Amino acid sequence: MHGRPVALVTGGSRGIGRGVCQALAADGYAIAVNYAGNAEAARETQRLLGPDVDSMICQADVGNSADRSRLVDEVLARWGRIDVLVNNAGISSPGRADLLDATEGAWDRVLAVNLKGPFFLTQRVVREMVRLHERLTRPAVVNVSSVSAEAVSVNRGDYCVSKAGLAMMTKLFAARLGASGVRVYEVRPGIIETDMTAGVRERYDRLIAEGLTPIRRWGTPEDVGRAVAALVRGAIPFSTGDVLHVDGGFHVRQL
Repeated sequence: MHGRPVALVTGGSRGIGRGVCQALAADGYAIAVNYAGNAEAARETQRLLGPDVDSMICQADVGNSADRSRLVDEVLARWGRIDVLVNNAGISSPGRADLLDATEGAWDRVLAVNLKGPFFLTQRVVREMVRLHERLTRPAVVNVSSVSAEAVSVNRGDYCVSKAGLAMMTKLFAARLGASGVRVYEVRPGIIETDMTAGVRERYDRLIAEGLTPIRRWGTPEDVGRAVAALVRGAIPFSTGDVLHVDGGFHVRQL
């Protein structure tokens, strides 16, 4: 078995996923960078990790059962272990249709990638974690959700439901795995500067300036990466099933 702890990060090729890969690599993890379609971005993440980091890139659509199985097999074939799973891969609502115009096709795709995929990938990976537990370093699962788990967007209903489901999934696996020594967390990012938010830049610039978030700036992938790394390294050891908001205080209700 490979001596260094191993982290599998889904959707690791860019944005938040890249920030998570970099933060965990800085903490000494070997990194499996999963990507769905953009191999060039995944290779760029690998390059940014540097030559001293043991890493691999793995193509897989987490919404596809066969791809999920192959992904885990490839990581285990390379290193023989997975100490940390970060469920970060996600897609936005196609077309951002109004709730009354939403389609089953869009629903099925968003829920497959954002919820069904992470659920069954976690199931497969934690079976390995339980089997190898004595040989792993602080085994943990971190689900990267969104403020959309609670904040309503009526033109992204499928996305909001998928992230709310991810929040419950975190609690379920935390309850099931606590006695096995596997910790499970949800990291809930707010408005983060990534490709996914590039199209709404002006709108959120204005809202942030007007006080949408107590901390008046955009979040960065590095902000999320540091939060994930803190949880993974055991900074809060007597904790599982918790939500860590990385949203500049957006979740704080104000009058």
